[in-house]
Amino acid sequence: MKLRRHVLPSYASVKFPFKLKRADIAIFKICKSLFVLSEVYNVFLLGMAQQPLLSLPEFQSVSTGTLLVKEPLNFWGGARVKPKDTKNSEPVYEPATGHVLCDMIPCGEEEVDEAIKSAHSAYVKWSKLSGMERARFMLEAARIIRERRDEIARAEVANNGKSITEAQVDIDVAWQCIEYYAGIAPTLSGQHIQLPGGSFAYTRREPLGVCVGIGAWNYPFQIAAWKSAPAMACGNAMVFKPSPMTPVTAVMLAEIYKEAGVPDGLFNVVQGGAETGGLLCHHPMVAKVSFTGSVPTGKKIMEMAAKGVKQVTLELGGKSPLIIFKDCELENAIKGALMANFLTQGEVCCNGTRVFVQREIMPQFLEEVVKRTKAIPVGDPMCEATRMGALISKPHMEKVLGFIKQAKEQGAKVLCGGEQFVPNDPKLKDGYFVSPCVLDNCRDDMTCVKEEIFGPVMSVLPFDTEEEVLQRANNTTFGLASGVFTRDIARAHRVAENLQAGTCYINNYNVGPVEVPFGGYKMSGFGRENGQVTIEYYSQLKTVVVEMGDVESIF
Repeated sequence: MKLRRHVLPSYASVKFPFKLKRADIAIFKICKSLFVLSEVYNVFLLGMAQQPLLSLPEFQSVSTGTLLVKEPLNFWGGARVKPKDTKNSEPVYEPATGHVLCDMIPCGEEEVDEAIKSAHSAYVKWSKLSGMERARFMLEAARIIRERRDEIARAEVANNGKSITEAQVDIDVAWQCIEYYAGIAPTLSGQHIQLPGGSFAYTRREPLGVCVGIGAWNYPFQIAAWKSAPAMACGNAMVFKPSPMTPVTAVMLAEIYKEAGVPDGLFNVVQGGAETGGLLCHHPMVAKVSFTGSVPTGKKIMEMAAKGVKQVTLELGGKSPLIIFKDCELENAIKGALMANFLTQGEVCCNGTRVFVQREIMPQFLEEVVKRTKAIPVGDPMCEATRMGALISKPHMEKVLGFIKQAKEQGAKVLCGGEQFVPNDPKLKDGYFVSPCVLDNCRDDMTCVKEEIFGPVMSVLPFDTEEEVLQRANNTTFGLASGVFTRDIARAHRVAENLQAGTCYINNYNVGPVEVPFGGYKMSGFGRENGQVTIEYYSQLKTVVVEMGDVESIF
């Protein structure tokens, strides 16, 4: 612990206009000692005043219905920051119980400005470090996340509603992502180009500056890691705005980065909705915006960023096709279809919700898929046996149920599920649960087939030929993901080549190693997250030309 150096004179060095008595000298010494002690106490209080969220008693053993967060959830300058104005606060609900979890208090213009200036100060220091130096801090952050995985996962479940089994995987993916980009940081380099006459040029890969990350509510902690890790590896700082429905765990990531030793302000969290997002996008000190969310919001962000000619990465929605040919390994195809539709209660942008099944195997496929869908344990997301938790909010649950109702009106047949589910546990009676649904008798022109539902709803459609199904699969404005199940290796690669999507899974679905780029075609966005290529989206290239001879001039 270091004290600030103060100029405290000794009594002998001070010239008084009167002669000091012995008692006066004693009092002077006592006052000086008390002053030093008060400084020690103040430093101690500053160090102890703000414990990380994960150290607070309420986060020690989170269970369903027990968490109530009263701490401020903004973070910049290396500490949580109390909001300046609480008049626009909104309650945040625990999906499994419907109880209030915390209040989300949006940041205004002054607070956004403070956070961005804090990020810029950190960027100036961070960008001067070598890649190896940056990697050490990032590896330490990954280690801390790995050690506290279960505590973070339980907080994630309370805020998001997904099962603890899935949340633990999400936290693992987060630390793996940070570890991966820590490994890349020391390898960032330019190119040397030899020119005539001994002259040469070289390129430098340089950071952008302050980057803004805007996250989604389906993977709160993981998305914060996905955006911050490549940004930091390249030497940038980040201001991150989580979804207003999941404000908690991004702050934990900020505190972990601080504990790992990064400069204060390198990763900051501002809370808020559309207005706060607009302030971030318009701020002149912001160099890039990376957004995960809906297509309409993505368009608005792109428009705002364009006014400042800022770089943008957009990871938007999807209505992805999963094509199952009759020569597939049926057991794997069934498991793949379940993974493509029911992870995180169906609230996954790349889910394969249009399941095209070759007509000859349609009866066997539907029989087994329905049987297994009915067997999915829905309930308390903190329970290890649960495989499907609660949807994010009551309005979203009602929206999903509305899609199912409309599908029935348009002629689809509900083979199972599709209703509000009330678990037996009394504390879950007000939770936002929907039983997983399989729809048969679907047509390409139905709303449930064309629009993103973002819930546990699988639409199954028959097809006859490869040419036909490719045309139907590509008949969408989206292009985030796709999948094919077949034993024919030539067909698998042929179909993958012709599907208009950023990712194509062959004989699997919804696997996402951090080493592999992820992003969309068409209205599903542009830019990539994960993989080595993402470095290009968080850095810029400078060309340096060196003349070794005399200047040749036409003038």
